[in-house]
Amino acid sequence: MSGAPARDPGLQPERTRLAWRRTTLAFTVVAVLAARQVVHHADIGGDDLVALALSALVWLGFLSVAHRRIGVLGAGRPPGAMPLGQGLAATACALALAAFAVAIVW
Repeated sequence: MSGAPARDPGLQPERTRLAWRRTTLAFTVVAVLAARQVVHHADIGGDDLVALALSALVWLGFLSVAHRRIGVLGAGRPPGAMPLGQGLAATACALALAAFAVAIVW
């Protein structure tokens, strides 16, 4: 017998998949609240619209990363580690959405 023993992931992939879904929902709520802020703002300027458009673009990027990861976790086989590029993309999306939210508020 050579090699590593078979790994029994248990419910960990399911919990991680559900965590990605909750994070996606929270990200969506933040994007919707940013859109609401721009719509209800009395004097909508060009900067607000640019920040809103960029927020929507970042939201779509995060949805893409999350959808890929949820698909891997729900495939029924033991998931591998998240690729570095996807992790960096998810982090960049979260930071960018926070920056655009600050731009919309001020």
